Amino acid sequence: MSAPAITPVFVRLKLSLLRNGLRQSGGRKAAYITSAVFALLFAALQLIGLIALRGQAHAESVVVLAVAVLGLGWAVMPLFFPSGDETLDPTRLVMLPLRPRPLVRALLTASLVGIGPLFTLCLLVGSVVAVARGGAAFAVGAVAVVLALLVCVALARAVAVANVRLLTSRKGRDLAVLSGLVIAIGAQIVNFGAQRLGASGLGELDPAAEVLQWVPPASAIGAVHAVSEGSYGPAVAQLALTAGALMALLAFWSRHLTRLMTSPDGSTLPGAESAAKERSSTGLARLLPAGRTGTVMERSLRYVWRDPKTKAAWVTSLAIGLIVPVFNAWQGTGSVYFACFAAGMLGIQMYNQFGQDTSAFWMVAMTISSTRDAYVELRARAYALLLITLPYATLVTVLTTAMLGDWRRLPEALGLSFALLGAMLATGAWTSARFPYSIPQEGYKNVAPGQAGLAWISIFGGMVAAALLCAPVIALTIWLNVSADGDDWTWLLLPAGAVYGALLTTAGLKLAAPRAARRLPEILAAVSKG
Repeated sequence: MSAPAITPVFVRLKLSLLRNGLRQSGGRKAAYITSAVFALLFAALQLIGLIALRGQAHAESVVVLAVAVLGLGWAVMPLFFPSGDETLDPTRLVMLPLRPRPLVRALLTASLVGIGPLFTLCLLVGSVVAVARGGAAFAVGAVAVVLALLVCVALARAVAVANVRLLTSRKGRDLAVLSGLVIAIGAQIVNFGAQRLGASGLGELDPAAEVLQWVPPASAIGAVHAVSEGSYGPAVAQLALTAGALMALLAFWSRHLTRLMTSPDGSTLPGAESAAKERSSTGLARLLPAGRTGTVMERSLRYVWRDPKTKAAWVTSLAIGLIVPVFNAWQGTGSVYFACFAAGMLGIQMYNQFGQDTSAFWMVAMTISSTRDAYVELRARAYALLLITLPYATLVTVLTTAMLGDWRRLPEALGLSFALLGAMLATGAWTSARFPYSIPQEGYKNVAPGQAGLAWISIFGGMVAAALLCAPVIALTIWLNVSADGDDWTWLLLPAGAVYGALLTTAGLKLAAPRAARRLPEILAAVSKG
């Protein structure tokens, strides 16, 4: 008696997972439906836009690049969004008596159910319509759409199964924080590319498209264009290349799936040697000051490295603080003053210092019995932030200045950055004591329910206050630049900004310490709410 087919079972399982996920809460259902509507609307508009490209001189270059980027997106999706699809984790099926080949076939079919595959299908169909001319080209296009779609899905599955031990661990889930970095960099690259294309035309895409048309899944669309041009030999080679890539991905997937489901999971069991090494490692502590200051600095730096929410905030700030000034300088439209964006983005990390500890703040609160203790605690946290921010802001400022070649303004740009950083440290310390709020550890929310108002007041109110505190240095910069002989004295803005920033930081810590010491019970209740 032959075994029953498991493919329909897995398709029904995928549909059940989607349906039951929507039943969990009204908010989740609304979010899913809204995202689905927007995704499908964008897919429809994209389909119309691609069809409108039909007959244009460089349509094939646009669609080949679009499909190549789409394939890249499918490849990185499991790494940056490991919890986006529960069926990406085949370890849930380890105890079932399933053979690799039927399991791969069933999982591949089930993977075609969802918004992502439908969006991909729309893009592929639009790409074929944009470049196909003649009945033979459309016939090849039908095959190309199927092959390209299967390559995209199999690529995502192969990447997921090869990294599933990592993705289901704590360190693997931290990879998701890089999604903000990728999105930020990608947005700037798209913006820069759009400006270049607007100035030079779509012909700029041709060299890249000539290479990518031989890289699956874009090679399938390249085959359709080749048939339209009457080049049947290259078309056969490109289709064969796409089919070969699909077979290779399926074989890779099957091999890793077999290994995954037949070997023990030792990814979360560190060896005795590595564990002992980690326990005995005191390299970071040896570089920091002794006493409470060094202990607090080490704890803050470890939060940056280990806590997913804190790491996500730092990665985003570091990325945007570099991208904004550098990309504007690269496009020739920037200014050295844009480098202050780096100091501003990292200065935000000083806000809600106690909330970053969440419910663990009670252990810190037990060690604070006086204004002096609160001052040392806040000062050490500011030192930990400065340990990263000062060299980073300096590096971004020097890099931006070098790209623009405006070395004369380097001292004033650095002075403004240091003054802004000092102002944000000062206001961040005060708002941390005055407007603390909780950061939920689970999910993607950064503010506990009912505390959004506190977060807005803390961050945006503090940023406005920091800008006002920087007014004297800004006014001095403007005065020296408009003064007849002010250029000879602009170098003074560097020490002036550094000293002024240090004074602001000290004053802010002095003002915040008494309030933090008096309001410890209220702060503990606020940050433990989530």
